[in-house]
Amino acid sequence: MRKVKITFRVLLFLIIGGFFHYVLPQHDIVRVTSTEVIRADFNWYNRIFYAQADAGNVEQPTRDIRLINTEKKKTWLLGFIPRDATEIMVYRNEDTGWIWPPYFKFDSSDLQAEAAALISTNEEKWAVITHYGWRIKFLSVYPNAVGIRQVESPNVTIIPWFNIFFFIFLFVAWRFIVAMWRQFRERSVDPLLEDAGEVWDKVDGHADAASEKARGIWGRFMAWLATWRKK
Repeated sequence: MRKVKITFRVLLFLIIGGFFHYVLPQHDIVRVTSTEVIRADFNWYNRIFYAQADAGNVEQPTRDIRLINTEKKKTWLLGFIPRDATEIMVYRNEDTGWIWPPYFKFDSSDLQAEAAALISTNEEKWAVITHYGWRIKFLSVYPNAVGIRQVESPNVTIIPWFNIFFFIFLFVAWRFIVAMWRQFRERSVDPLLEDAGEVWDKVDGHADAASEKARGIWGRFMAWLATWRKK
């Protein structure tokens, strides 16, 4: 039973951690190499990873997807420790609108133009691209870019302030809910349980008394029958 509880807790932690890792913003230091538009046909297994058509357009089973092709600086520890190596990373660029996750992005065309302006031609340009989501190659899934800005060099340090404040808020909210539950339990639940226990004790006491009385009556009745058998 203990192993089952541990397994359940580990699975719950992985699911919650994966959810937050997918929806929370991440920052990559990249060099934009090109931008393009491709035609995408969605299937049941990858449709959930895409947002929606641009604001004002009708959602279709197949539509154009804007892509931003880059060389990304590799990192350790979820982006906190930079490395000298680079890797290819492709981002999609589509509106999220009013749906989940709540980035309220409506400027995909503007972002595509900003990315095109940062393409390295005569000089090497580096940028910080903010995105959410994962790159899953065998499902043709790309992280969605929500912002881009130029930086002077690939050695800049990016501090994820939003994520830090979000987890602080989450921890404070959790502690607040726990404190409220403890007060509610002490003021409402525990007195009800104590009253129920007292009532049960009284009922149990009455039942024991009734049982003793019944045994006494039955004993006198059996004694009376015994007197008849002697005669």
